Amino acid sequence: MRRNVQAILIGGAMPTPTPSHPDAAPRLRRVLVADDNRDASETLALLLRLDGHEVHVAHDGLMAIELFERLQPEVAILDIGMPGLSGHEVAQRIRAQYTDHPVTLIALTGWGQKADKNLAAESGFDFHFTKPIEPDRLSELIMGPDPI
Repeated sequence: MRRNVQAILIGGAMPTPTPSHPDAAPRLRRVLVADDNRDASETLALLLRLDGHEVHVAHDGLMAIELFERLQPEVAILDIGMPGLSGHEVAQRIRAQYTDHPVTLIALTGWGQKADKNLAAESGFDFHFTKPIEPDRLSELIMGPDPI
């Protein structure tokens, strides 16, 4: 069964497009998943690894910053309500400290009110999704759009 997912593009550029040539391999990404819900983060990481991505998991905001600094991922999927540092604080630090590093920041959270989406945009997120997200939609987002 497919679920509708509310998402909002809130600025920033999409990841590098995948090649359109039929024999070309998809462009895989280094992805950071940060969520204090271990079951949710490990399940999401498993799904992304099945797509071939290199995935690293953090269970709090401080660990997310540490992994980001060490790994320099191309995509970071952050829960908002994490211990240590919130997803908003993590996004703000990434945007402030890594201005030359292109990264797509995705908020994946249970908080989906208009004010939550506005705060995500102010914090530096490129996208905001309310849990649960359809895995195919997330995969498309991570891989980027097909070139025209």
